[in-house]
Amino acid sequence: MSARSSTPDRTASGSERVGVSSRGPCAGARTRSLPLAVLFCVAALLAGCRGEAAKGGQPQTLTVSAASDLTPAFQEMGRLFEQQDGTKVTFNFGSTGQLTQQIEQGAPVDLFAAANVTFVEGLEKKGLIIPDTKALYAQGRLTLWTRGGLLVDLERVEDLAKPEIKKVAIANPEHAPYGAAAREALQAAGVWDAVAPKLVYGENISQTLQYAESGNVDAAVVALSLSTQSKGRWVLVPAELHKPLNQALAVIKATKHEQEARRFAAFVNSAQGRAVMRKYGFVLPGEEPVK
Repeated sequence: MSARSSTPDRTASGSERVGVSSRGPCAGARTRSLPLAVLFCVAALLAGCRGEAAKGGQPQTLTVSAASDLTPAFQEMGRLFEQQDGTKVTFNFGSTGQLTQQIEQGAPVDLFAAANVTFVEGLEKKGLIIPDTKALYAQGRLTLWTRGGLLVDLERVEDLAKPEIKKVAIANPEHAPYGAAAREALQAAGVWDAVAPKLVYGENISQTLQYAESGNVDAAVVALSLSTQSKGRWVLVPAELHKPLNQALAVIKATKHEQEARRFAAFVNSAQGRAVMRKYGFVLPGEEPVK
């Protein structure tokens, strides 16, 4: 699908449609009364100022709705993009399912970065994204996270069933892809029935980690991208215990900043963007996950 034009709208003053004499905007005003001449000159000056502002005097601001596991990586990415492109990026982090609902309800979003490609595909079926902007950008990984100091070892998913572990946090599997993957891992490990009564659900993966960091739960199943920036102890959950967390992005069809959104999407998958994602533990398109 071709990109929509990014040419700015004409200003209300009509300054781009009306020719101006080489003698200047106030030429001929001497034949009028003084107050009218002054008003004419002021109007011309204001029109010129509005014309300059329309040409980009103020930097554009891009609104990106992104899955919570992307918080540290995209915050760093946003700073780099703004330095290089001049476009400011504002992020709205949350669970992928809830962000999807906001977009469906008309939230003013320019680009959506989901924790599972199926949510982007769902928006595509509803005609809410620009199809040729849909792209995979990463694959996420799960970890078992604790603050340390537990009286029991936590090395495998099966260890969450031990009686010493009283409470376990996962993201809500109904709308958070990392929560759905955590449920799959518990089921594949054969401990879902034992662990289910211990579960505390976070609204998103960031809140899930906060439950564990605060000591409200003994352990949590969270994103590797958040674990690498935390002060706790964590071990990887085997990738084969859950479906791949293939993460995708797309530009929203209703955006008013399509060209800027396309540039940010391209930046995420650029060599510089991939280096940032790799820093936070993401598996990148074309790479194999660590077992």
